[in-house]
Amino acid sequence: MHKHKQNSGKSTSSNQRQAIRKGYEQYSVQGFYEQFGDEYRNPQESAIQKVLQLAASQWQLDFHKVLDLACGSGEVTLALQSLGCTNIDGIDPYTYNAYLNRTGKEAEPYTFEDIASGILNNRHYSLIVCSFAMHLLPESRLPIVVYQLGLIAHSMIIITPNKRPHLKPEWGWLCLDEIMCSRVRSRLYQRTYGQGE
Repeated sequence: MHKHKQNSGKSTSSNQRQAIRKGYEQYSVQGFYEQFGDEYRNPQESAIQKVLQLAASQWQLDFHKVLDLACGSGEVTLALQSLGCTNIDGIDPYTYNAYLNRTGKEAEPYTFEDIASGILNNRHYSLIVCSFAMHLLPESRLPIVVYQLGLIAHSMIIITPNKRPHLKPEWGWLCLDEIMCSRVRSRLYQRTYGQGE
């Protein structure tokens, strides 16, 4: 696995990030998004945009049909649209109003629990992008969630503000590369099972 680092620009408002962290502590992650999801904006949006631009230029990505998983207020969708991607489905159980307001597109309100139970099994995506969400998932739930995602896509990008999550190869995904920009990590994963489908 190769790692690329880009240190362009300052990281966005640490005050906003601290406010979100305090919100998690006060309300729990789920409680925070239930309470404030309609107004949510990711304070790292510019870093997400940069890291996706770098990913598109350095990795061979198929933007034919993309799932923006945990789509927030549309940070990833808007960045993908600026790269020419138009066929995007958004999913977020808490921020769908914020997503609609910014992108004009409706997001489906499915949770990670819904995905773990197979609610997306009749779909296929050329790429899944999950930004600033999977690191919040308890490790006990990660294997079944990422296994189910592997049933609907061969490639996945996880954008995270820290080193988590750690996807193990036995869960069906191999990390091919990582790009880091303004402390935001973007990892490209390829599904390791069912390659002949």
